[in-house]
Amino acid sequence: MSMLRYLVVIFAAAVLSAAPAVEPAAPLQWQTVTLTFDGPQTSETATPNPFNDYRMSVTFSKGGAALTAQGFFAADGDAANTSATAGNKWRVRFTPPEPGRWTWVASFRTGADVAYSADAAAGRPAAFDGETGAIEVSSAPANARGFQAKGYLRYVNGHYLQFQNGDYFLKGGAGSPENFLGYFEFDGTFDTASHGRIATDAGTFLHRYAAHARDWRAGDPTWQGGKGKNIIGALNYLASEGMNSLYFLTYNLDGGDGKDTWMWTDPEIRDRFDVSKLDQWEITFSHMERLGILMHLFIQETENDEELGGSPKLNRTRQLYLRELVARFGHHLGIVWDLGEENDTPRLDRLEISRYITSLEAVAHPVTVHTHNTRSRRSYTSMIGAPEFQTTAIQGRMEDANAETISLRARSAWSGQPWVIFHDEQAPASVGAMPDEADPTHDKPRKQELWGNLMGGGSGVEWYFGYNYPHMDLNIEDWRSRDILWDQTRYALEFFQQHVPFHEMWPANDLSATDNTYVFAKEGDIYVVYSPEAEATQITLASGEYSLRWYNPRTGGALVQGAAPTLTVNDSLMRDEGVVRLTPPSDRGKDWVALLKRISP
Repeated sequence: MSMLRYLVVIFAAAVLSAAPAVEPAAPLQWQTVTLTFDGPQTSETATPNPFNDYRMSVTFSKGGAALTAQGFFAADGDAANTSATAGNKWRVRFTPPEPGRWTWVASFRTGADVAYSADAAAGRPAAFDGETGAIEVSSAPANARGFQAKGYLRYVNGHYLQFQNGDYFLKGGAGSPENFLGYFEFDGTFDTASHGRIATDAGTFLHRYAAHARDWRAGDPTWQGGKGKNIIGALNYLASEGMNSLYFLTYNLDGGDGKDTWMWTDPEIRDRFDVSKLDQWEITFSHMERLGILMHLFIQETENDEELGGSPKLNRTRQLYLRELVARFGHHLGIVWDLGEENDTPRLDRLEISRYITSLEAVAHPVTVHTHNTRSRRSYTSMIGAPEFQTTAIQGRMEDANAETISLRARSAWSGQPWVIFHDEQAPASVGAMPDEADPTHDKPRKQELWGNLMGGGSGVEWYFGYNYPHMDLNIEDWRSRDILWDQTRYALEFFQQHVPFHEMWPANDLSATDNTYVFAKEGDIYVVYSPEAEATQITLASGEYSLRWYNPRTGGALVQGAAPTLTVNDSLMRDEGVVRLTPPSDRGKDWVALLKRISP
């Protein structure tokens, strides 16, 4: 070997073994740390395939914990801004769940189809395989924003998800547009077909969210010199209304409704991923995290749940898709993985897919599956008790929300795997939650769906927008079209978060002698009584003295005092077995919430 060639080889080896770039330089608990390694020069279209024929992961260890995060090909390391398709950057994202010194060891293997193997020794070592290092992680700062101030949102074997800081989560958010990511400023994004119910020419519609340009703020993220302001502004508006969740798809090709959202380099390709588009998605998702907006992420929909790879199974195409999803986005603190909208995947395949997703995660997130309309109790029967599922995603009639919530909460509790009960789509699909212009009071959504779920011991709702109205599920451009609905949703969440220990309470409608009245209680201690329409309500209480305050679910605000600020139920003088009469302070005949708290034995 000539001296020049020898020096070139030594130089190349030195480049490949250089320490990774760590960002930020001073890592923080609950904020993403990115390690970027120099590895093989390749491209989205190269052979070997950088998605199939390389497999990267990094294991982070502290004390007895060892958390493995999946890595991915990152092109030139700045693809969101450069639209690069080639480069030598390989990246892993890890969000430390606690402060302290975390050591890490990298695995980087190459070989035909090595990405599909769970065998740590599969393939051959390459580039930075076996490299080690450490990061010093400081505690979350006092000025952390959104979920970064609370930590991972976790399933804790109960009926409510809980953040690491101890806060319990109640959801209120947007269930539309499902094609949220069909946005005109994401690279490689276009409409592959008409949206059917949208009155536009085929192939012309993409979201622009122009109405939310005014909601972007200085200091908010963009890419490529100012792109993304509208979609970032839309998220800002949603958060400003107190909403904390968004339902969206990452794949709606192959018969799906929108046909404008995919991760791959082309709508016809399934083993090559669009690095720059996915980096732009990551900018968007990171902003959601800072705003405190949960990612309710649907991996597929009913029209294509058997199309990916030609079957509903955990075939290789679906396996690679899920690996890239988890590697690029699984580090986020607030995710619920949803196995599909109106999902028809067989039970054993659902279980296997759920286990596969969890096996790829450094920190596990909850998993759910969405139901067909009015089929929640049947759809979930085969899943109740399975440890692979922790929440519901119910599609159903608003008038059924309370009963469905109570039933599924009880059935899951009896199984030993208590579920978190979410309602995430309102039927009929032609109506859903209407714009304020068509329904300025939102009486039915508020009374039956929102308060029905929460008073049944549920964890909240996302609002679906019916296709008979402007700004519907596929073409909504302005979330202000439901401004009043967001307000009423926020009022409900504020009541439960500020006034009651909801995670210690349970539904108790049988305590009311009035039809269609919801009761939520920690019996003998605290009672919430929601009366949708009754001028007065009768309820049975345990003996003792109680304070009585009222809450207006239509306008929110402070608790108010009625004519009787206290009620006393005495065993020795009990009439009608402890039944008391609750009369709203005003606007009788409209919905009110009574809050009774025990103040003496």
